[in-house]
Amino acid sequence: MSDILLARLARAVGINMDWTDAFGNHHRVTAESQRAILEELGFPAGGAQQITDSLRHLENVRQTAPPPPLVTHTEGQPLALTHQFNAGTAYKLTLENGEAAAGKLDGSGSLPPLPRGYHRLQIDDLQMTLAIAPRACPSVDTLVNQQNARLWGITAQLYSLRRKGDCGLGDTGALEILARQIAAKGADALAISPVHAMFSADSNNYSPYSPSTRLFFNILHSAPDLVLGRDAVSRAIRQCHLQPEMERLEALDLIDWPAASALKQRLLRQLYTSLASENGALANDLTAFVRQGGETLFQHCCFEALHAAMLELHKSGDWRQWPDDLRNPHSRAVAKFAADHRDEINFQGFAQWLMVRSLERAQQAARDAGMRIGLISDLAVGAHGGGSQTWTHQEEFLPSVSVGAPPDLLNGQGQNWGISAFSPSGMRRHGFRAFIEMLRANLAYSGGMRIDHVMGLKRLWVIPANSSPDQGAYLDYPFEDQMRLLALESWRHHALVVGEDLGTVPPGLRDQLASHNILGTRVLLFEQEDNRFHPAATWSGDALATTTTHDLPSITGWFQGRDLDWRQKALHSSIEQTENDRQQRATEKSALLSALQQGGHLHESDDSANARLAASIEFIGSTPAPLALVPLEDLMGTEEQPNLPGPGDIHPNWRRRWAMGVEDILSEPQVESRVQCLAKARQASRNAAHE
Repeated sequence: MSDILLARLARAVGINMDWTDAFGNHHRVTAESQRAILEELGFPAGGAQQITDSLRHLENVRQTAPPPPLVTHTEGQPLALTHQFNAGTAYKLTLENGEAAAGKLDGSGSLPPLPRGYHRLQIDDLQMTLAIAPRACPSVDTLVNQQNARLWGITAQLYSLRRKGDCGLGDTGALEILARQIAAKGADALAISPVHAMFSADSNNYSPYSPSTRLFFNILHSAPDLVLGRDAVSRAIRQCHLQPEMERLEALDLIDWPAASALKQRLLRQLYTSLASENGALANDLTAFVRQGGETLFQHCCFEALHAAMLELHKSGDWRQWPDDLRNPHSRAVAKFAADHRDEINFQGFAQWLMVRSLERAQQAARDAGMRIGLISDLAVGAHGGGSQTWTHQEEFLPSVSVGAPPDLLNGQGQNWGISAFSPSGMRRHGFRAFIEMLRANLAYSGGMRIDHVMGLKRLWVIPANSSPDQGAYLDYPFEDQMRLLALESWRHHALVVGEDLGTVPPGLRDQLASHNILGTRVLLFEQEDNRFHPAATWSGDALATTTTHDLPSITGWFQGRDLDWRQKALHSSIEQTENDRQQRATEKSALLSALQQGGHLHESDDSANARLAASIEFIGSTPAPLALVPLEDLMGTEEQPNLPGPGDIHPNWRRRWAMGVEDILSEPQVESRVQCLAKARQASRNAAHE
């Protein structure tokens, strides 16, 4: 009886009791996992009485809860409010453009169809926001005003780009150069690794997918010389005697994140000191930026200062371990700290301003060079549980569970990403405030946005504390609400939306993404079944096509089995498993070569590594995908990958830099040839679509 009650509570909370893995096997969440997750979500489930009490509390909350502060709906359709209000109830409506209207709910208890936008509704004694969204995000064809568009572009790990004066890690100045160069060859898009804000005082935490917050940006990637001028930067370098250390760090093959972070921040602090004493246009622009950023920016800057102060005292940087009066960003203790550390908070605001202006320049450079999309930002699936975003939006996040993935094709034991995710109920209670802020931040300075692990809009694999990934379960999220908000914000920013739908994908999700004009992701290495690769012509027209991703081997590395070598070296795989994987890889290599040959992309007489790589790039270019992206790793023909998912730090994740300066990357003859292969294949695909 207790287990029946337990399952009832789990379902009521939104936990999926049953799920199917990437291998097609059915699973049921164990009672132990149900209890652990429910406890972490705030629903005691230790015995029948606790479960009954939790069910009663949940039902009471649902019955007594006021109408939500924000309601989403689709334009062109009446909005039924009968679940809260009676037919004939009077209302006042203020549209986003300021127009006012009054009326009564019709006989079905509905408002008339409303235009898209955020509108204020007053009904009875209540006020709420109505987010009226278009039916879908803008499609590629709509964005470029072209039928059957066949765009192409590249993806780049921003930190890996190299230019003189970058302090040892890639910056937006290098991004500008790369954007102009690839645009000149006909590219319309440049997708980049996440630029979310990290922890300024903890440079050992540098995975771009475990940010402190997704509302602000990584200050280490700014290009101060392009915003403040070369003279100002040269003067700051001399004043702080930074040149020798800059030259040392810029010569390294792998990024030294702690040293590069320390150097860049010394430079930024000197630049801040100089600008703070001026009254020119730049100083005025900074003042306006901080004022516009308001409380949200102030709280992030305050967190950065507090986090640094705690670490200096050799205390935990995780705000969940701070004294009670510092855990609340609105407390008197935090206000006093802010007053006592005003200069540090001002510096953090300056650093954010500099990064935002740098991103604006990079996107403008891409568009000015002819790109019709430009930069595509990358939105991480979650944020560090002890970071800025969870501190400032505590009621909108799950405080204890972490997010990951169940066992799948790449990780037989599952994954724990060690990040926190939104609380489904918290999002609703707060009118999706943090979600909307996050979308706006990541669409503001780009022409598109990639959503990492887009399945998280529908469900997320949550793992209780001190548990292995396979002891987690899927938790449902308000999918339709998030999709409507995503459609509304993408139209407001005139931006493309891409979803990374790889791994264990819920049934029907890909069709739902397509109906909302969100491009899925199809990766060459995964487009196979029963040891046969799908012909290019059969690929989806509702997803982007790519050769590989940052978590997968490059094409050259895949053919060489470089990823298998690394997995064994990093102790992710046993010797026996590696041998089995090599045998399977041999079969897959033969199948891919056959597909490349049958598609006319590879001649049997030329089986060189260069020919295989060029054929693979041409292959994805010939698909009906509206957008084809090739990572720099494949354009350059490298055998290494940016990230090797899994435990440990043996593999140099997120640290590799290109050996040559960004100015020279695309001038390599073989790179130019591969770019031409992609461009020609895209044109041929478009021609075929019009025949």
